[in-house]
Amino acid sequence: MTKDILIAGFGGQGVLFAGKALAKMAMNSEYEVTWLPSYGPEMRGGAANCSVIISDDVIGSPLVPAPDILIAMNRPSFDKFEPRIKPGGMLFADSSMIDAASSRTDIDAFYIPASRMASENGLSRFANVIMLGFMIAKTSLFDYYEFLSDLVYEITRDDIAAGNHRALSLGYNYQEK
Repeated sequence: MTKDILIAGFGGQGVLFAGKALAKMAMNSEYEVTWLPSYGPEMRGGAANCSVIISDDVIGSPLVPAPDILIAMNRPSFDKFEPRIKPGGMLFADSSMIDAASSRTDIDAFYIPASRMASENGLSRFANVIMLGFMIAKTSLFDYYEFLSDLVYEITRDDIAAGNHRALSLGYNYQEK
């Protein structure tokens, strides 16, 4: 099994954190893993993405030109990376930030208003974790409880750990309409 994952958005959306969380869980599950961030010189607001490869085998390159899974956090990322998803791949889009739907028939596309859900639940910095919960529910890539435990294990601030817990649960339990 090899999964090439691309998470994309803008700086400040927690794109790199989401990738690190997936990579850390993969390492703790004894998979081979790479994590490759890409971002501009802007601290917040500029383009940001990261590639995560999870595999049973040795990984030859950390690059993900055609992802199996794309998590798009904003419209520019959707526009840029949606055409690159491998046939049979999966798209996860934050529908509160992306006012478009995929026209591709060779991928599975899932939409969740993660940013709106985060804001409505007092979790404005946790839309990325809502997206992770939703992706885990739809892919079964990791066990929810193991991922949750791994996600909050090293967090020393109770409010951040509780926020991650709530956000992951919101995404995991979200039912598309």
